[in-house]
Amino acid sequence: MRTVTIENREEIFQIIRSCKTCYVSFCDGNFPYVVPMNFALDQESIILHMAQSGRKWEMLVKNPNVCITWVSGEKIAWQDIEVGCSYRVKSKSVILEGKAEITEDYAEKLDGMTKLMAQYSDRVFKFSVPSLRNVGVVKVRIKEISAKKFGAKAITPWNQHEPDEDEE
Repeated sequence: MRTVTIENREEIFQIIRSCKTCYVSFCDGNFPYVVPMNFALDQESIILHMAQSGRKWEMLVKNPNVCITWVSGEKIAWQDIEVGCSYRVKSKSVILEGKAEITEDYAEKLDGMTKLMAQYSDRVFKFSVPSLRNVGVVKVRIKEISAKKFGAKAITPWNQHEPDEDEE
């Protein structure tokens, strides 16, 4: 089994859209602090929301650089059922590095929260003025993004073609 780099931006965005949770790494001095979060993909940015106080918010204000990860799939596979080192988790992952920008404008907050809720539901939601005033909406602009597919079927002399999704 092999690892394949995914270069197609739309395929990368499809992996992101297929996930319900992302893992955001904040900078806390010399240590990373990783938190599972809800999100929305908005063209070349990720929208996050959080309380405007507490550890995450304080770290973000001090250092807006973040790293976000998504993983989809996660199926166990092996080349030889008897050989432990041949086991692998087949999955796809995306890693994004970017700079978080705190959204202050009410209309932008409303737009961000609407897009965030659309990631999870087809329903149309209402947001009260106090709730939008009190929520922290953050937009992370993509600086670097990469994706990989793990556990892809190996191409061998007896198997020269790229495997289809079903074959893997």
